[in-house]
Amino acid sequence: MSINVSALRSTNVLHCLECGKCTAVCPVSRYNHSFSPRRMIGRMLASGNADGLIDDALLWTCLTCQLCNERCPQDVDFSAMMRGIRIDAFSSGRRPAYSHGGALQSTMRIMTAPDLTQDRLKWIPKDLKVRKSGDDVYFVGCLPYFDAFFTDIKMDMLASAKSAILLMNRLGIEPVVMPDERCCGHDLLWMGDEENFKRLAEHNLKVIAAAGAKRVFFACPEGYRTFSLDIPEYFGALDFEVVYFPAYLVENLSKLPLKSNGKHQVVTYHDACRLGRHMKDFDTPRTLLNAIDGIELREMARHGAGATCCGTSAWCNCDMYSKQIQSERLRDAKSTGADVLVTSCVKCSVHFACTQNGPEETDDIRIPTKDLLTIIAEEVE
Repeated sequence: MSINVSALRSTNVLHCLECGKCTAVCPVSRYNHSFSPRRMIGRMLASGNADGLIDDALLWTCLTCQLCNERCPQDVDFSAMMRGIRIDAFSSGRRPAYSHGGALQSTMRIMTAPDLTQDRLKWIPKDLKVRKSGDDVYFVGCLPYFDAFFTDIKMDMLASAKSAILLMNRLGIEPVVMPDERCCGHDLLWMGDEENFKRLAEHNLKVIAAAGAKRVFFACPEGYRTFSLDIPEYFGALDFEVVYFPAYLVENLSKLPLKSNGKHQVVTYHDACRLGRHMKDFDTPRTLLNAIDGIELREMARHGAGATCCGTSAWCNCDMYSKQIQSERLRDAKSTGADVLVTSCVKCSVHFACTQNGPEETDDIRIPTKDLLTIIAEEVE
């Protein structure tokens, strides 16, 4: 099976002018000169189909961060094009170079087993209030698994989930946390494993319905994107409201008992590509940070729609180019003079921490990283 150019018409690929603006801003192209969005589009247009790209290892190199989408004068959706070709390549037996020996991908696929039982709620402290059924569900995502996978970088990745529940409780919400929730499927879909993505989505829709949910809260940008855009694309309109929890916090800031303790902390914010360019939400994290007394937000030179990605996507192709992109971003953060780098995506935190703990670590990229919800929760009475 091969993807004809006409099948990708919705990505506007036929409108490409080959101007090269995509390549000029691509984080990967900056270091890996073999990769060029313009060149890949040109090859596909010249052949009339994507066959030549399916066997190209560079197919999996794209971060799908959509920075090229932002700069394209013809609105070519290069990320969507890459996702479509990857689905075709994956179904034809091709595979990307998995990070961490493919352990994370194996875990995702294990979670598609229909009879799988899990015990994934022991991380919830007794002082946090959760329910077994109700109108409001908190979709935790893969954080409990990350906490087990990445013990070497000494991060408390579940701090984000605990902070989310604490803040919900402060707003009078006792969320349902589902014991049989599975991975949202984001990574499988973006690496081309469409069938297993659909299996995960079907399972999650079933357990959300069983919980009686009217609203499902997400703190993870990738889960938020997947349920807002991708699952409806495959399964139609959802029977519940998808809510990005930090945005809900912004709407209810007046109800949060924030401290006024006179402390002064300088922070800078890293835009996660799934929240920023994919979901067009650049303001929510900044509104929350600016609402805290004693926090001074200093922007990096490249921020908002022009922010650089964290350098790795879907746990694939984490290589020397990824490390260079991450180091460059950490230098951007360090140059602001900030005490802390804040991010809304735990994966971004993992990638930055990994680079800072690696053999190439130097003082010019050393900066503490904190999750957005964790820093907000610390400032609540």
